[in-house]
Amino acid sequence: MLDGGAVDRTLDGGAVDRTDGAPVLLVLADSLSYYGPKGGLPADHPRIWPNLVARELGWRVELVARIGWTSRDAWWALTQDPRVWASVPHAGAVVFAVGGMDSLPSPLPTALREQLRYIRPPVLRRIVRSGYQWLQPRLSKLGRPVALPPRLSVEYLESCRDALAAIRPDLPVIGTYPSVHRCDAYGQVHSGREPAVRALEAWSTEKHVPMVDLAAAVRENIFSDRANPDGIHWGWEAHEEVAAAMIAAVEIARRSAARDELEIG
Repeated sequence: MLDGGAVDRTLDGGAVDRTDGAPVLLVLADSLSYYGPKGGLPADHPRIWPNLVARELGWRVELVARIGWTSRDAWWALTQDPRVWASVPHAGAVVFAVGGMDSLPSPLPTALREQLRYIRPPVLRRIVRSGYQWLQPRLSKLGRPVALPPRLSVEYLESCRDALAAIRPDLPVIGTYPSVHRCDAYGQVHSGREPAVRALEAWSTEKHVPMVDLAAAVRENIFSDRANPDGIHWGWEAHEEVAAAMIAAVEIARRSAARDELEIG
């Protein structure tokens, strides 16, 4: 519980020192948030977009992300990860930087991909993984099904937004439209993007959620030789463009939240 000072009280009455009173930028994301032109990076890397945004705002960052995460994983993180619970009382804004993975072709069951790591013995795991990696790009050219249908993506995002609003009705929330890619692992197919965008636009309009169009921010970079060679992750210019768009969205969301609070008051 917050006590209004530099020291917070935990549920059991203990003290947690928080001498840095800066708001937290809570980001629930996939690997696009922490991969650069050469691969994955630590959450405190200064050039990934969450840290660029936080530095510009004078905030701290709590980046909760993992490769392959969908909107469903964001919901699980929100409800199950104690790092998220600890960040919400101090958050200045929450960003749902998920949804891109949802719209990618996933002709083989997502559950199959998630369970590959658990196959034993290791030699069998390698055989099954090789088969999956051979089939995935070839079947992806069908364009369907996607990893998570737009209707379900929006349902999970709305569950996240609604849960946060129940705890912090003043807390600004920002969403994102899917990025673009030229990734061979997905057959360079992204026919699921437009249906996802339409569903997200409807949700954004109904719930007044500011959105950042990742595709508009990164398209030039992703189709250049300055992006990650995997064809899906970005180069530094894209991180900078996303950060600029996100800063603008955060400011819009904060002004809207302040206006709503004045009207209620």
